[in-house]
Amino acid sequence: MKPSTSKMLLVVVAKEPVAGQVKTRLSPALSPEEAAALYQCMLADRLQEVGGLVGIDLAIAFTPANAREAFIPLTHPDLGLFAQRGNDLGERLHNIFVDAFAAGYEAVSIIDSDSPDLPRALVRESFNLLLSRGTEVVFGPCRDGGYYLIGMREPHPELFENIPWSSEVVLASTLEKAGKSGLKTELLSCWNDLDTFEDLLDFHKKYSGEQEPGNRRGGKTFVFLSRLPRFIAE
Repeated sequence: MKPSTSKMLLVVVAKEPVAGQVKTRLSPALSPEEAAALYQCMLADRLQEVGGLVGIDLAIAFTPANAREAFIPLTHPDLGLFAQRGNDLGERLHNIFVDAFAAGYEAVSIIDSDSPDLPRALVRESFNLLLSRGTEVVFGPCRDGGYYLIGMREPHPELFENIPWSSEVVLASTLEKAGKSGLKTELLSCWNDLDTFEDLLDFHKKYSGEQEPGNRRGGKTFVFLSRLPRFIAE
């Protein structure tokens, strides 16, 4: 990880967009190839939106470790790119925080790639909470019981230990651990990840009545869905 040029770092965690290995819960409604292409659109939308954040360094933490070449087209000189390290999701998230604070950052937020229309204002708010209100950990909750963002001012490894990942109690379990550790936590507004086909239908319906929806947040994702026969029929 490169040395800090700002006191704030936003890390987007991403998987290599390989058919059959990303967004698998969208099949069989979408083919593995369609799901992988959709994921690329979601990631592009995410990077376009958060790229507008001023004064916050931005990086992609990718997996698997040998997938660097797949992400180089998405990068630019001011965008960091590094492999995740760890045996499971909890270890990988914890290690991102450890490495970022070692590089000199004072506040770090990590977001996923699964909510392409997430407003950058919510990401900015996570840093405001961490740096101006004494918050130690901030979460962005999802409707499915997980979280789309986690931010900290120093590592707290206990928040990633023995968490039932990919379950409806991820956030609740993590908040319980934070409470036992006496950490001051804050919650951002709830936002929905696009994990299931029903999520895609809701997303498409949400924006289909707008003029030029492809030019707003999540626009690439919307346009891609609009070209699929299932959504054309909606």
